[in-house]
Amino acid sequence: MPLSQILSLSLMSLLYFVAGISHFRSPEFFLKITPKWVLFPEKINRIVGFIELMLAIALPFSETRSLAAMGVITLLMAVFPANIYHFQLAVRKGKYIIPTLIRLPIQGLLIYWAYTFI
Repeated sequence: MPLSQILSLSLMSLLYFVAGISHFRSPEFFLKITPKWVLFPEKINRIVGFIELMLAIALPFSETRSLAAMGVITLLMAVFPANIYHFQLAVRKGKYIIPTLIRLPIQGLLIYWAYTFI
């Protein structure tokens, strides 16, 4: 694997590891942006954090990389409604509108990034 791919994969793994830890260290942030229709939001937050940690651990290994990348894509699609909800909250409050709007297409870039490792 070329150095550029190793660095890309390492960065992706680190990103999801930090995100996973964040679900446990700062659950209030994630709970604020969880849509009201999500049942058991505290449990879901912990589950998402755990999944992100497991995916981050699985990404570096060639034996699990493809499956982990598909897991990342699935997770990104599953949490996309929370990103839309976060944008809607930002619009209602008149704060952080541009960052939350920019975050929406970034999901597509993150999905493509993970796809490159399938």
